[in-house]
Amino acid sequence: MTGERTPAPGPGPAPDGSLREILRLAVPALGALVAQPLFVLVDAAIVGTLGTLPLAGLGAAATLVSLVLGLCIFLAYATTSSVARRVGEGQWDAAVSEGVEGLALGLGLGVVIGVLTWLLAEPAVVALGASPEVTPYAVTYLHVIALGFPAALVAMAGVGVLRGLQDTRTTLLVTLLAVTVNFGLAAFLVLGLHLGIGGSAAATAVAETVQASAYVAVLVRVARHHGVSMRPSGVGMLGAARTGGPLFARTVVLRSVFLLASAVAARLGDVDLAAYHVSFQVWMLLALAADALAIAGMALLGRYLGSGDPVGARAVTARLVRLGAVMGVVLGLLVLACVPWLPSVFSHDAVVRGLIASSLVVVAIMQPLAGPVFVLDGVLIGAGDGRWLAAAGLVMLVAFAPAAYLVLAHDLGVVGLWWALTWFMVVRGLLLTWRSRGDAWLRTSGGSVDATESAALGDAGG
Repeated sequence: MTGERTPAPGPGPAPDGSLREILRLAVPALGALVAQPLFVLVDAAIVGTLGTLPLAGLGAAATLVSLVLGLCIFLAYATTSSVARRVGEGQWDAAVSEGVEGLALGLGLGVVIGVLTWLLAEPAVVALGASPEVTPYAVTYLHVIALGFPAALVAMAGVGVLRGLQDTRTTLLVTLLAVTVNFGLAAFLVLGLHLGIGGSAAATAVAETVQASAYVAVLVRVARHHGVSMRPSGVGMLGAARTGGPLFARTVVLRSVFLLASAVAARLGDVDLAAYHVSFQVWMLLALAADALAIAGMALLGRYLGSGDPVGARAVTARLVRLGAVMGVVLGLLVLACVPWLPSVFSHDAVVRGLIASSLVVVAIMQPLAGPVFVLDGVLIGAGDGRWLAAAGLVMLVAFAPAAYLVLAHDLGVVGLWWALTWFMVVRGLLLTWRSRGDAWLRTSGGSVDATESAALGDAGG
């Protein structure tokens, strides 16, 4: 089939790039984006009642979970871009078919990664630098949470499919359901049944399963509407993996930065590790809030470039960057307002609370820069510029490594580590801004940008 049916989800095929359309996509997308950090923050608040060692163990385990799931984020990003581009071309059936292949790829990867995580949990925690007292807590968490990895990756791909189909409202509803399940079950298992850190991990795994089931149910309905089979093909799954390859490489290098930062925090001591875990989860929550604008950009850019309109793509990018800067300022002020009371939610230890507070001040200062950076990153992902992003990520890693070494060598503590991460964001922002000012990333479905379009792009971007 050629996609002649009217789509079940989302609006018509012509985006206008207006503030109203951006917010229509971005506001609900925020719900799905914050799912994983909310799961971890719920875990941190509940596990924090058990003491500093379990909280530090959660910090070490969550770092590894974030690394594993983060490396697979291409399932969401590449699917969003490819599905949205098909929508821009008017090929809705092909868009849904690509979504089916993405879910199947997520399930297969989830099984493999879950098994590997179970087997390698203890060596991985030890390699991260956790102390012998903290290691058993982290290993317990990883053994339980690994059972939910297949569902987590199916849900990740499902989010990407619906974003590409211009339906972010459903992702919000599913996320609210999953967060509610996670919170209620974690409180019951940890505080009611006293199952410790393993109970917290079990609650998260169940919540991921709820998410995955909901996304599969939605895609089944959409596939039936378009007459698309839910049976994946080996060729299709390989195609989905190949499409996400550059984004996987980009994610590897960026996650290496955060893994290096976590390793430094672990070697600074248990107190610093606990404080870094909480502050990093707050930072991730803020980053994903700003990334909601990038998700809107991915969906819109896919449609613009799929329909052969690079001028419109440039214009909506400029609007998104401005909105990202405004959001960054607002988020920074919000964090500063929360500094006096937020640390006490996660720890009863006065030293840990003090380090969390100091770290959050640096996190707040970073936000006006972080907003535009995350928007530009998402825009380039939506445009299919994964190869350049992977190469740029290597430059960022090389720039961050010496700063991380100085923090450890001079014992600058967790606050010094956050200043090193601020330097990383500065380098990232400079590179992304330079790339976005050119035309090489504006590849339409019809081919490259010609001279006439390039001149128009210059006018639109001015």
